[in-house]
Order: sequence, then C-alpha cells, then structure tokens
Amino acid sequence: MASTTLPKTMLAWQRHLPSTELLRLEVPVPTPTGDEILVKILAAGVCHSDYALKHMEKLPSEFLKWKPNFTMGHEGAGEVVATGPAAKDFKVGDKVVVMCVPGCGDSLTCPECSRGVPQICHQSPHFGGGHDGFFADYTVVPERAAVLLPTGVTFEAGAVATDACMTAHHAVVDRAGAEKGQTLLIIGLGGLGFNALQIALSKSARVVVMDQRQAVLDAAEALGVPKEDIVPASAPNPSQWLRDHAIDVDTVIDFCGLKQTFETAVASVRKAGTIIVVGLLSPEISLATGTIVRKQLSILGSYGGTIDNIKDCLNLIQNGALVPQISRGKMKDFPTILDDLHAGKIVGRMVMLPEW
Repeated sequence: MASTTLPKTMLAWQRHLPSTELLRLEVPVPTPTGDEILVKILAAGVCHSDYALKHMEKLPSEFLKWKPNFTMGHEGAGEVVATGPAAKDFKVGDKVVVMCVPGCGDSLTCPECSRGVPQICHQSPHFGGGHDGFFADYTVVPERAAVLLPTGVTFEAGAVATDACMTAHHAVVDRAGAEKGQTLLIIGLGGLGFNALQIALSKSARVVVMDQRQAVLDAAEALGVPKEDIVPASAPNPSQWLRDHAIDVDTVIDFCGLKQTFETAVASVRKAGTIIVVGLLSPEISLATGTIVRKQLSILGSYGGTIDNIKDCLNLIQNGALVPQISRGKMKDFPTILDDLHAGKIVGRMVMLPEW
C-alpha cells in the first residue's frame, strides 16, 4: 500500500440510528484494502437529501447492507493519500472526485449495473447514507467510485459535479435526450435546475424555464435564455402562458416534484410528449389518468447518475459551459448549514471546506 504519513484519527459528522442527532465525533482514519483508495477530503457538498437523511429514524427495508451508524456526506473531492494493494488506476497525489453510489462492480450479472444504472443497485455501497461518506477528513472508496479532477477545475466545483451536476446531466442527457431542435421546459431553477439549464444549452436545445423566484429567472436571462422563453414568476397559469405564446414543449423536467409542478408539467407538455420527474419535495403526486392516456404522455423518473455523467460534467466545467453556483462554508458549521439550506437561505450549492 502506497501512502503518506497519516494521522490515526479524524473528525467526522455521523448519524447513529434511530437517533436524529448529528454527531461530531473523533473516529479512526480508515485503511484502504484491495482496490480501495484513501482520499483526503478538501471539499464536500451539502444536499437537500442530507436534511431528509438527518431525520431518518430507520433504514429503508430494501437496503439491507446499510449500517445504522455512518459518516454523512455524499458529494466529495480531494487528494489520494493512500492506496490499497490492488489499486492500479490511481496513485498518491492524484486529485479526484468521489461518487456516492458507484454500483456493486458486477457489470455482467447485476440486474442494474449490467444495464447501465448502477445508481439504483441495491448491492452498491451508499457513501454518506448507510456507508461512511465524505463529511470527514478522510474517506475510503473503491477505485470505480473515483474520477480524476481535470486541470483547472476546483475541488469545490468537482465536489458539486458528483451529485448536483451529475443528477442534472443524467436527467437532461440520458433521460430527456436533449438535442438541437428539441424544446425543454425546466421547472425549478435551484441548484440542480440551474445546472440542468446550462447542460441543456450546451446540447443546443431550446430551453424554457419556470420558477417562482424572479432572481433565478433573471439569472437564467443573464445566462442567455431569451426573455420570451422565461415564464414570468407572476403568471397565474403557466401552462396557459405557454399556449398563449405558442410554445410547444416536447419534454418537461420537473426538479421540484410537487403536486402543483407535476400538474403544470402535464398541462404544459405537447401530445405524445415526455415528463421527467427528478424532484422529491412531495412524497407523492397524483396522475390525471384521462389526460395522461389521451395525450399519450411518457412519464419517467430520473435518479442520480453514473461515472460517465460525472466525467461529462467535469469536462463541461473545465470548458466553461457549466458553471455551478457555489456557496462556501466550514465543516464545523454543518448543523447550521443544514438548517439554512432547508430554510432556503443558501444560494446554489453549499460546499463545506475542511475547517473544524
């Protein structure tokens, strides 16, 4: 095993189920085995799912391999400081980003990994949610969970690429198939939605945007979205506004997942169009069966993404086509940051730096 001189212990933010308390603990620095690498975390993103995870009192029944005690954090970037004896793709000193659900590694017989959707593999580790994640000084992951950080891409942007960008990229590219000549409606310009907007523009699709916050609509216009493709925040009936302006929407991507936004998606998309649901703000949405059947709509879910999505996002960031909105904080302030995120006080994606 190649390594540098390492401390024996580190600080980490952990959950010990069924308690919902956030624990700042001193724990052992892990040792990589097999093809694992040990990464010193230099930036870690905070997601709305971290807030949901904080309040989870028991493990989901389908994830039998999850641990009840684990370090939180599923967006990370840093530097390789040690490698396991079978590691061959990375070396000490490499700058990398790490993904939270890399799949089980069985690309031949695993029902999910063999079909190109490792992010829904139940045999996969879930770093930051059932397996030790990235809100710590160090983390251990298998090599398949890491990607080299391209020259010119910051650790902060790299960390965000592993979820907030990856998830948006999977929805826009893999699920929506964004391309020139296609009209996409993006509902919700939060961290994911704003990334999705930039990714869709990089594919030369026409992008129409919808949000209740004028500030993010102004940001979309500054990014190059024509004013006629911005649904006013004051529009009482957004789908009617689209019809009044003769905008024929091929695909809707709903980054909110609320009853209201889904109903708007159904009313806004053309006949034989597609609706992609990414957001999980509501635990359930209702289907207007008659409308969905008569319009012959395709309704798709989109969850997470893959290593290839991350690689594409990093290339887009390196080329300037994707500029994630990033706020910066300190690891020691995680509980406050999480509350501020839930309250809507944080702009873009919050990235914590290793200041304890």
